[in-house]
Amino acid sequence: MVTPGSLGPPPSEPTDGEQAGQPLLDGALSSASLDTLIEHLVPTADYYPEKAYIFTFLLSSRLFIEPQELLARVCHLCIKQQQLDKPVLDKARVRKFGPKLLQLLAEWTETFPRDFQEESTIGHLKDVVGRIAPCDEAYRKRMHQLLQALHQKLAALGQGPEHLLGTDKPVSYRTKPPASIHRELLGICSDPYMLAQQLTHVELEQLRHIGPEEFVQAFVNKDPLASTKPCFSDKTNNLEAYVKWFNRLCYLVATEICMPAKKKQRAQVIEFFIDVARECFNIGNFNSLMAIISGMNMSPVSRLKKTWAKVKTAKFFILEIVIPFFSLLIKDIYFLNEGCANRLPNGHVNFEKFLELAKQVGEFITWKQVECPFEQDLSITHYLHTAPIFSEDGLYLASYESESPENQTEKERWKSLRSSILGKT
Repeated sequence: MVTPGSLGPPPSEPTDGEQAGQPLLDGALSSASLDTLIEHLVPTADYYPEKAYIFTFLLSSRLFIEPQELLARVCHLCIKQQQLDKPVLDKARVRKFGPKLLQLLAEWTETFPRDFQEESTIGHLKDVVGRIAPCDEAYRKRMHQLLQALHQKLAALGQGPEHLLGTDKPVSYRTKPPASIHRELLGICSDPYMLAQQLTHVELEQLRHIGPEEFVQAFVNKDPLASTKPCFSDKTNNLEAYVKWFNRLCYLVATEICMPAKKKQRAQVIEFFIDVARECFNIGNFNSLMAIISGMNMSPVSRLKKTWAKVKTAKFFILEIVIPFFSLLIKDIYFLNEGCANRLPNGHVNFEKFLELAKQVGEFITWKQVECPFEQDLSITHYLHTAPIFSEDGLYLASYESESPENQTEKERWKSLRSSILGKT
């Protein structure tokens, strides 16, 4: 978990009236110009920025400067400060500086690997390390290991979760298909604990691909004081894919409940999902828990009063009080952004805001790195990803076919749906 704190001495060499080891600002850094923040990121022979500062600045800096340009400026400052462009290097000084530079590059590539997708960024890495390599051949070997790890990370991230979701749009059944055609979930997995385990597999697979930078790119808007648009492309595919997965699970739950023709079977499915939700709660999978509850609370499901009359609902109502981790994180980041400006009136970056943002996103990173302790059942996870689901209109039609409309509004909607979906009047 990343926490803000004192941020250590300035990276530049001390000038007159300035002592080495003096903090950039008194206490924790609250604001500074972008140039000052960049200088504070650059290590020297005697200075290395705190881990919390590195993460916070690299996370938030993309609002003000493109990652490729930031890396270029960092490398330029390193070359200038350490005089790496001179024909003769100060080997003793470089040997003190070299490990710190490599450590910074390792932290950057490990946490924000997508910042290094452009070939030009790799060129900057090779150039700056190539300048210090003559002082110690171990630097070149360390750089090779770093690039290998980076390529492996990028390759893994390239196989994102989008392909697991099947079709983007829910299938709208024309009518309830026979059981022989539609494999209902209970026929694949009747053990609530097993399904909760498999849902946890899917959740962690989805979350694993979400980069911390996507939260900034998706939720932090252009600041009125900024003269240009924020410096990032709209690459939030993995975050969007997770939202699609959450919505799919909601609709899958509702579809499985509305599908059976008999209310006894529908009640059985509802009770099954209540048990699955409880098991998700027990193992800490709050995201799947909330999706299941949301699916059971959808209007086409909640209106099935005759079905619910056969369900033991006490445990379901208890589950409703649980707050989902991921949704809460999204709300916290949104309200943090809405309530605080990116820049202060003097043009300085509001670093205090980004310390809090980094704390929240850091908690997410810690959480998503959890290894799933359960063995995967491919038949169940395949069903979760590919089983056909009703659209919203399809759910309402299935619901009305299960339990007839109770008022004029429902009757008119049923008539409209029968006409548009089934072609009946």
